[in-house]
Amino acid sequence: MVRIDSEKQTTKRHFNFISRLWQKKEVILVKPISGLGGESDQVEVAAGYARNYLIPEGLAIPVTKANRRQLEVLKARKIARESRELSAATELAGSLSKLLLTLKARIGEDGRLFGSITAANISTELKQQFDVDVDRRKIHLESPINHLGEHSVDLRLHGDITAQLRVKLESINKVAVEEEVPAEASSEA
Repeated sequence: MVRIDSEKQTTKRHFNFISRLWQKKEVILVKPISGLGGESDQVEVAAGYARNYLIPEGLAIPVTKANRRQLEVLKARKIARESRELSAATELAGSLSKLLLTLKARIGEDGRLFGSITAANISTELKQQFDVDVDRRKIHLESPINHLGEHSVDLRLHGDITAQLRVKLESINKVAVEEEVPAEASSEA
């Protein structure tokens, strides 16, 4: 019977553990994952990430000969989906640029809002007034709208496709903004 030194055995076990930590595994993504890749991309990830998360959740499949054939089907599906999204975004951009969205809010005496109009408010009103569903993250405001009047809002619908939406802010309450009388006119009277 050969006896192995326990220190050598521990070192060997430690080495195997460390080498498994640094192993990589190639997988094919079934769904797009931010920071990793899009659908049908072949990526190399940590073995544990693939084994414990991506494959069990159905987000990826391991790279094998059979799965490489399935990759071609995924690529065709991705091209078809992207062309549909692009045509829908182009059509939506054309229709949104012609619209005037009217928002109503409470206004103070100085003509400023109590609060502000944000991208979420604009998205909700687009859905209510025109039955157009635009994600609030696609609406880009340099700063929240907080005064009366007409404003132009950028919509980034898909990659390079952008549109300008006109937003008109009106008052719910009828607060008259008093005009200041010049000091010279009041002293002459």
